[in-house]
Parts: sequence; structure tokens; C-alpha cells
Amino acid sequence: MKHVYFTADKSSVICFYKDQSASSDPNRMARLEKILDSYNPTIAQNGDYFQQLFCWPTGIVVQPQLGFIAPTYPQNYFFATGNLAGKEKESTWFVRPKLRQMLPETERGSWINYFQTCIRLARAVRRLHQAGLAHSDLSNKNVLIDPTSGQCVVIDIDSLVVPGLFPPDVLGTRGYIAPEVLSTLHLPLDDANRQHPSARTDQHALAVLLYQYLLGRHPLEGPKTYPAASAEEQERLEMGSKALFIEHPTDMSNRPNDLQLSFTALGPHLSDLFQRAFVQGLHSPNERPAAIEWERGLVKTWDLLFPCKNKYCPSHWSILHDPAHLNCPFCGSKPKGTLPILRLRSERRPGQWTLDGQLVVYHNLTLFKWHAFDNIFPGEEADKTPQAYCVFFEGKWLLINQNLVSLTSPSGNQVAPSPQPGQAGQAIELKEGIQFRLSQEPHGRMVEVQMVK
Repeated sequence: MKHVYFTADKSSVICFYKDQSASSDPNRMARLEKILDSYNPTIAQNGDYFQQLFCWPTGIVVQPQLGFIAPTYPQNYFFATGNLAGKEKESTWFVRPKLRQMLPETERGSWINYFQTCIRLARAVRRLHQAGLAHSDLSNKNVLIDPTSGQCVVIDIDSLVVPGLFPPDVLGTRGYIAPEVLSTLHLPLDDANRQHPSARTDQHALAVLLYQYLLGRHPLEGPKTYPAASAEEQERLEMGSKALFIEHPTDMSNRPNDLQLSFTALGPHLSDLFQRAFVQGLHSPNERPAAIEWERGLVKTWDLLFPCKNKYCPSHWSILHDPAHLNCPFCGSKPKGTLPILRLRSERRPGQWTLDGQLVVYHNLTLFKWHAFDNIFPGEEADKTPQAYCVFFEGKWLLINQNLVSLTSPSGNQVAPSPQPGQAGQAIELKEGIQFRLSQEPHGRMVEVQMVK
């Protein structure tokens, strides 16, 4: 839709709309003005943080024709080596197995970095939706990722949908268009039954991307086909009205023969969200999980990650969500020794402690304020100062205090924090069944320790 040029110093790009009528379209100009001003998360609270997640326009160009200025992508979003050196790191290269195999090993990144990318992408989409915006073309082409660092950036911001003000310019990208949009393409634009890109369709595209990043395949592309007069019609059926999740729990007709790692291996939080996105919500948009639900589910699952010691493991991390089945789902190996799991409890009512999270312990695991307090969420505003850490020392698992001012031992004694930066505070030995308070302050959590052999 645009001609793109670097500025002289290459710090920004200038994008001119190819459509010559764009300059005389008052909606186009009004949309750009709104996007740059009142709907702009990069100039609002935590703007510096969201500048890393969006390539947000910074100015409008009116001569010689309508366009806008945007920052150049940071250097880590361009391939540094191999035949693709200098090209943009579209998600396409990393979510298609055959394309990914073409990349140099140094560019492919690690599985845990894709997990970090998922958290950041869910956070970016959540922020858009909180502002009342929808991307309308969230896809493999409009999310650049850097699997070597776990970072991502959402691009093509100028076409955002502002509900009630500016309709979408585009339908979306193949494979990411919501089924209800594809199913109603044949209807006139002004037909009340025609479905257009919106926050609900973003939710579908977000779920597809997250599934691809974590499992390396498309959730709807299976062996099932339907009779059709053309390839276009067949695609509208397979991705639209007849779309079927390849891991549907009861209808297995679209399941690939070589499916190895199931989405259920990702733990209960993500399993529930994928089930809602691709079973209940695939053809019922109101049933789809919101971006904030994905962000919360991913963060809770992050606390279940455990390093796999098998040097040949393709991911080097597993999600330890079932103490009765500790085998790594990626390679089948099993952890050795005894592992502590911290069962986090919150006091919802005086004296009633409810389980609201779990933290799988490994050597040098760090605890933060969002672990210690039930009213802190690890979002863009969270304090990332370490509060405590866990180590395996002389055959014992220890939780060592750093900055928790009222950490209390199982016997009720205060466990002193670090006397000065760089020094360890006092410790609690982690044993089966013990309970202790991470903080005596309001919203402070209690920990119950479970030792798994």
C-alpha cells in the first residue's frame, strides 16, 4: 500500500501511500492524527517501554503526497548472517518449519526466547485493545521477531481500526484472517452480516501466532480438504466456515499424522486458552480469550518452566505442570534428584489462604515482587528488583532473602534481607510441607513447599 524511503541519516523511513486519492480522503488524515496523538501508547504512561514493542509513526507528511514518518527498525530485526543478511525478520521465517531450516543456526534462537516473544506480543496487543484500537492485520508479516533475544515489534500501525471512527483498510493476511471475516467476504461491504476486522479478529490472529511460536505449526492447516471450484474457495472453506483445529479433542479428521508435541504439554493455563481460541471461539468470536488473558496465562506458565539437562533436547526447557509426569515433552528425559515446587497462596479472606500460583524451583531461580504479593502483576510497570533467589547448596535447597523486609520462617522468625547490595541475606531451607510467609505486609503471599522426586 506504500512506497517506503529512508531519510538521509537512515534513522527513519518516509512512507507515501500509493493510492493517489489518499490525500483527499479526510478519514485517512483524521486516522493518522488520532494514531499519532490521543491513541499513541508511546507518548503515554510507560511510553518508553511501548516504543520497544511498536514501530509507531512519529509524523505526518502532506507534500508531495500524503504519508507518514516512522522509526527505522532496530538493527536486531534484520538478519545478520546467511543468504538473508540485511532482510527484515518477519515472523514468516520462524513459524514455517521449512523456512526455519533454511536459516543459520545462530539466527534461529532458542525455544525459551520464543516464549518471551509470546509474552511481549500479548502485552503489545493488550495495550492496543485497552486504547480501543484494533490492528486489523496482525500476522506473520506485521510482527517482526528476534529469536536470539526474545524481542518483537508490531509494525504497520497506520492502518489501525478505531471502532466507530475509522473502518479497516485491509482484510488481513492469509492464515491469520478470522473465520467469520473469510466466511462473509462474498457479502456487500455495507451488509450488516458482513464481518470486518476488529479486536475480536485480532484475538484470533494473536492465538495463531502464539501457537506457531511455541509449537512450530499452524493450528488450522491439517490434511482435511473440501470440494471446491477454485483454490480461493477451498481456502475460504478450510480457513473460514469449515475451519477445524488440528488438535480438536473430539473431531480428529484434520489431525496431521506426524503431530508429536500436543498443545496440552504447555500446561493448564495455555491449554485452556488454546482450547477456547480454537475450539469454542473459532466460530464464536465472543468466546475467544482476550490479549490480557494470554499475557496472564503466559506469565503463570513462565513460572512452571524448568531447565532440561539433556544437552540434545531441542528446547532445553520444559513446562513442569504435572508432578506425576516429569518427563520433558520435547525429549523425554527426566529431571534427577528432588525438586521443590513453591505453591503460592493468597489471603482472599482473613485466615483463608487460596492457591493462586506455583513456582517450579531450579538453581539460581529469582523471585520478584509479583511472586511475593498477590496485587502486583509483572507487566510493563512492574519493579524488576530481585527479592530472593533459590540455590542447591551442599545437598539442600535454600531460599535466600535479598530484599523481602518481612520474610518469615516456618517457625515464625524474621529472615533478614541482604545487609548490603551484593551480600546474601538469611535463608530458609526448602523441605516437604513447610509453610512460610514471603511478606507480612498487605497482599503478602504464603508459600507451601512440595518436594517432587
